Amino acid sequence: MTDALVAENVRRRYGDTVALDGVSLSVGAGEVFALIGPNGAGKTTLVRSLTGTTTPDEGRVSVLGVPPAEVDESRVGLLPQSFDPPARLSARELVRYYAGLYDDPRDPDEALAEVGLADAGETWYENLSGGQQRRACVAATLVNDPDVLFLDEPTTGIDPAGRRALWSLVEGLAAGGTTVFLTTHYMAEAERLADRVGLLADGNLVAVGTPESLVAEHGGESRLVVETAASRVAVETGFTVEETETGLVFDGVTPADIGAVVSELNDRGIEYEALTWTEPDLEDAYLRLTGAALGPEATREAGRTAVAEGER
Repeated sequence: MTDALVAENVRRRYGDTVALDGVSLSVGAGEVFALIGPNGAGKTTLVRSLTGTTTPDEGRVSVLGVPPAEVDESRVGLLPQSFDPPARLSARELVRYYAGLYDDPRDPDEALAEVGLADAGETWYENLSGGQQRRACVAATLVNDPDVLFLDEPTTGIDPAGRRALWSLVEGLAAGGTTVFLTTHYMAEAERLADRVGLLADGNLVAVGTPESLVAEHGGESRLVVETAASRVAVETGFTVEETETGLVFDGVTPADIGAVVSELNDRGIEYEALTWTEPDLEDAYLRLTGAALGPEATREAGRTAVAEGER
C-alpha cells in the first residue's frame, strides 16, 4: 500500500509547551486513520503539521509523496476543528463559494445532499442548528472531491442521528479510495470508521493498531459490575473481585460466566440492584497505556450491556 501521509520524528513546541514530541506515523492510500486523545494531546497540531498550516520544529512530513506546501490543493480537503464562515451566507452559497476555488468541483447541491442538507440550502448559516452548521462545513470540505481528507473533530456538536449519517458518508468516501485522517473524542466513531487508530498523549504517539488489536492488547479483561452493598468476602466465584463505592466488580467474566456469578449471588442471598457486563474498549486501552482518562468529552457508545435488574 502506498503511503498517502507520512510523519517522521515530528516535534513542535509553543513556548515551554511541547505539543508534539517526536511523532512518527504513516497512513496508506485509501485508509481511514483515527487519532484519539484528550484536548491538549497534540491532535490538532499534528493535523496542522500534515496540512502545512504549521511548520514542525523538527522532523519531516509529506502528503501524497511531497511536502504539504507542494501538494496540489485540489487533492486535499480540510475540516478544521474551528471553522466560522460568514453568518449571512446560505448553506448553498457557502458550498458554492468553496466550489468556485477549484477548476473541476463537485455539484454543490450534491455535496449538501450527501450531508443531509438538501432541504436547507437556502437557510442562512447563522440560522442553521449547530449540527447543521457542522454538516454544511463538511459539504464545503468535500466539494473538491479530495484524494486526502482531514477531519478534525468532524462530529462535534452533531446529534447522534447526524453523526451516524456522517459516518456513512465517510465510509462511502473510504470505499471509493479517499484517504481519511480524522481526530475524535468519540470511541464509537473510531471503532466504526478507522482501519487503524493512533493513541496520542502529551505529544507522544503511545500506540498504533487496529481498534480490535489495541483493545485486545491493552484494554484489559471484560468485567461484571454488580450494584450491591455486599462485601467481596461474601462471594466465592473464582473470579478476582474488587469492591467499589457502588458494589462489586468481577474481572474476567465472559457472557457465558454471567449465569454462574448470578447463581452464586442468589445462593448466598445477596441482594443487588443491577448487573452490568462491561467489555473493554479503546478508552480502557488508552487509560492503561497512559494512566489518564480521555476526559468528560470522550463518549462511549459501545462496550457496555445491562444484563439484568436484580433483587431489591
